[in-house]
Amino acid sequence: MANTETGAGTGGDAALGYEQARDELIDVVRRLEAGGATLEESLALWERGEELASICRGWLAGARARLDAALAGDAEEGAESAGAGGGPGNGEETASEDRE
Repeated sequence: MANTETGAGTGGDAALGYEQARDELIDVVRRLEAGGATLEESLALWERGEELASICRGWLAGARARLDAALAGDAEEGAESAGAGGGPGNGEETASEDRE
């Protein structure tokens, strides 16, 4: 399977970016849907399509992991700032409470 951090496959596919792999996969699908290929050619196209799909899944999994990590970091920062004080409800009096 592709490396989820870099999206790199094996061999010559190591340098394929997500967009390149996706575009080539679209071409493979079009060629398969158009028909006219021999059985051997169709099998080779299918196998290439599977490789490209795996590369795309690797890139997407890496992107998802980065987003999840960023969202988790934002949630932790939000929880820390909410508990750190400065606002009403943390035991500090507000200006309106001081006037009463």
